[in-house]
Amino acid sequence: MGYYDDHSQGRYQEKSGNSRGYFFASIVGAILGAMLVVISIPALSNQGFLPYNVQPNQSQNGTNNNNQDNFIQQQVSYDVNTDTTKAIDKAADAVVGINNIQNSNFWSDESGDNQGPAGTGSGVIYKKAGDKAYVVTNQHVVEGATQLEVTLNDGTKIPAKLLGGDVWTDLAVLEIDAAKIKKIAEFGNSDALKMGEPVMAIGNPLGATFSGSVTQGIISGINRTIPVDINQDGIMDWNAEVLQTDAAINPGNSGGALINIGGQLVGINSMKIAQSAVEGIGLSIPINSARPIINDLEQFGVVKRPYMGVDLKSVAEIPGYYQEEALKLPRDINYGVALRQVVPNSPAAQAGLQELDVIVEMDGETIHDVIDLRKHLYQETKIGDQMEVKYYREGKLKTTTITLAEDRS
Repeated sequence: MGYYDDHSQGRYQEKSGNSRGYFFASIVGAILGAMLVVISIPALSNQGFLPYNVQPNQSQNGTNNNNQDNFIQQQVSYDVNTDTTKAIDKAADAVVGINNIQNSNFWSDESGDNQGPAGTGSGVIYKKAGDKAYVVTNQHVVEGATQLEVTLNDGTKIPAKLLGGDVWTDLAVLEIDAAKIKKIAEFGNSDALKMGEPVMAIGNPLGATFSGSVTQGIISGINRTIPVDINQDGIMDWNAEVLQTDAAINPGNSGGALINIGGQLVGINSMKIAQSAVEGIGLSIPINSARPIINDLEQFGVVKRPYMGVDLKSVAEIPGYYQEEALKLPRDINYGVALRQVVPNSPAAQAGLQELDVIVEMDGETIHDVIDLRKHLYQETKIGDQMEVKYYREGKLKTTTITLAEDRS
């Protein structure tokens, strides 16, 4: 290679002749290399060596758009097909929108009321039998509705009939005409989920505008226990056992699907923790817990649970004065469930329980409060079981056996 040297002009010229040879050899090599590359790319693509197709961008007469023979414009296209997109393709059409309509007037009346959804949510088509299809959603999505309407992924609207709802699990089941239903969700196994496993939430956040939205995240927690105030009286009535995910769940997502990477339904999205300092905590009802509830609601319109026939209040919510004066509890007993009322001829009445009795144990399990009692009754017993109960009456510990009946309320 030549170089310039002010002090040796002759040496520079002596090398310049060889440089011209090297220069022309380099040009010829570059041209041949470029020709080989242009020829080789389509060939390699056709033989499957490249992960994408490379095609010249030509005009209709076969010439290059820029009319320059020395340059070829190439268009690269990607066919993206991942496990995530496959899962969404499998499940998306089974997720629907739900309109909760509570007014029969189409136009505004003198009171200013309007026809239209009082609320919107999501649901999942889980079954198709004959000319009927069945949709699971949240109870709070359908609560108070005079009419219900399901919106399919393609925008088709179908009237829906409420078969039943359950406030304790926040689940409800709807029945719709199956004529236009093409896909149903496949149940997965929520008991097999692992921390960190990828999941996706599908639903209609903020209503129809964002219908069919998909958010992705992971399983952030399993078997989370969240206190729930059913009647909004400021006292926790139940502990919901839920899955925690950081997939975004927003208003309108309620009742929608949480799916795994196989496109299987593993949860029914129910709520999110909405606090200014909290981000990325969404909650979903595990599908294994939901399935028996769904089956009962579909078949009977209610969830068949064991029944005692009592009105309850946690001892911890009763002032200490009344714990001693009215309930006659020993001073070291500051837990349990007081019976405010016993329904005549109920299983509890037949077992001899009375008003002001305080239940402290069921089947050998300590009962601290109303939530403990309901959890034991609803999750660990069934209709027809005999349940051993320990309780305090007038300061004395007693034992009885209750034969549980079906709740017909």
